[in-house]
Amino acid sequence: MAQTWQARPPVVRTPAGALRGTPAGPAGGDAPVHAFLGVPFMAPPVGPLRFASPRPARPWTGIRPAAMPPPAFLQPAGPGPVGAPAPAPVSAEHAVHANVWTPDVHGSRPVLVYVHGGGWRVGSASSPTFDGARLAARGDLVVVTFNHRLGPFGYGRHEQLADPDTGLCANWGLQDQAALVEWVRSAIAAFGGDPENITLCGTSAGGAAVWQLALLPRLRGTVRRLVLISAAHLWAPAYALEPDDARTAFDTLADRLGVDVPGLRTVDAGKLLAVWEEYFGDTPDRRPVGSGRCYRGPVPDGELVPGYDLHRPVPELPTLTVTTDTEGSFYTVGALPHPADDTELLGMVRSHLLLGRAGDHEQTAAAAVRHYRARAREEGRADDAVSLHAEIVGDSLFRHQIVRLTERGAAQSGAPRFFLHFDHAVRPPAFGTPHEATAPFLFGTHGIPWHREIFGDGPIERELSRTLMDLVSSFARDSVPRSEAVPHWPAFTSGNPRVLCLGNPAGPRIAALPKAAQLDFWDTVGWHPAPDARSGPGR
Repeated sequence: MAQTWQARPPVVRTPAGALRGTPAGPAGGDAPVHAFLGVPFMAPPVGPLRFASPRPARPWTGIRPAAMPPPAFLQPAGPGPVGAPAPAPVSAEHAVHANVWTPDVHGSRPVLVYVHGGGWRVGSASSPTFDGARLAARGDLVVVTFNHRLGPFGYGRHEQLADPDTGLCANWGLQDQAALVEWVRSAIAAFGGDPENITLCGTSAGGAAVWQLALLPRLRGTVRRLVLISAAHLWAPAYALEPDDARTAFDTLADRLGVDVPGLRTVDAGKLLAVWEEYFGDTPDRRPVGSGRCYRGPVPDGELVPGYDLHRPVPELPTLTVTTDTEGSFYTVGALPHPADDTELLGMVRSHLLLGRAGDHEQTAAAAVRHYRARAREEGRADDAVSLHAEIVGDSLFRHQIVRLTERGAAQSGAPRFFLHFDHAVRPPAFGTPHEATAPFLFGTHGIPWHREIFGDGPIERELSRTLMDLVSSFARDSVPRSEAVPHWPAFTSGNPRVLCLGNPAGPRIAALPKAAQLDFWDTVGWHPAPDARSGPGR
């Protein structure tokens, strides 16, 4: 579609008022775009609106400038793992805003809504990693990112916090995400987007959010496609608090802060967050509650989240699923703990298994190491203690559920499904292709100072980024991922479970699922206490 660049940033009119954007290009040789940053899509969730369902953004008069990204939502400070998204400089409780990049406010382009990851605890759409200018320009898309409530402000459950209007008492961050999608549906035409062509994309916790949003009845017909990148599919005890544990945690939080549970709306936000972090600060086996052992994401509430992902239907939507080659190397590099030898490896695997269930995991840890070492040697992969630890962590936390749910979708759903295995190796001190390694290439930000030393910014990386952008943007347009650099990519089906391997210097290739044999171990030990993910709930 031809783009009409306007030297003066245009004014758009949203349901709450008028906005003036800012130039955001040219970007990497592509056409320039307009950015609208810090756009209100809901009222600030502060004061009486803390732990409340989202309310509409407050209208304003005149033309509001939209040239500055918002701060991150309130979260703990500190650097993330090597290769993590670049942090936003500050954080605040009121910082729930959207950012929009568009090649032209005229026309009707596909819309890509991106949900950032961060374990439901950290992360921000304002990170330079998620600057949408390059992706919008290359893909001729309208790209939307946004902040939502995190930590105890976004994920928990307590009946005494029931909203007087909606009756909801849990998962305020997920409610924010749903409100954002509804705002996009109502407002995106003003930015040159097609409200009838919205694709949701997210990484890690954001990938889990995409899955959950797709299943919300209120969004049925609004969401057209899904891009699930390294999705942290919701399960307990690792990724969520059980309802009773969430209630106990909020009761304890209120007691420590000297208020009743509704009084949590009145205490200083920074102090509330500090007490929450302290409550979960010990090792998983020594915490006062048994769930929420790794992350504390959405809690089953009977409405927004009827249950964990393995117990729920597969979204009946075209889906592009992405995993990285070594998801777990995100957690095992730099200053993070890593084993020096097999003795330390066994101890660390035993401790890691506590995230999934209580008990003594000595025999299971030993069996895991034997299985992964044997598979590594069969496939010519590294079998040192650090590499095996990364593989075990990544498969148990991410790849096992991702692959099994993809297989279920292929068996049960008539919607087209595509599977991408991303295997571009990062540079030391990182190694492999860690969790979160895709976003810098999807957004074309692998060359920014925060990422350049780890991801690279040479001809290979630039071509890889262009290819990934092309695949995602074409999928967002018509449900078929395409790129001139990629061979014909068949859909992933039960009879033909083929994947695209992308990032290796040898070039893109269509292959059987890499490292499938490694995942068999988690089936044999019943790692996720749920019905067989390949056949579905109750089968």
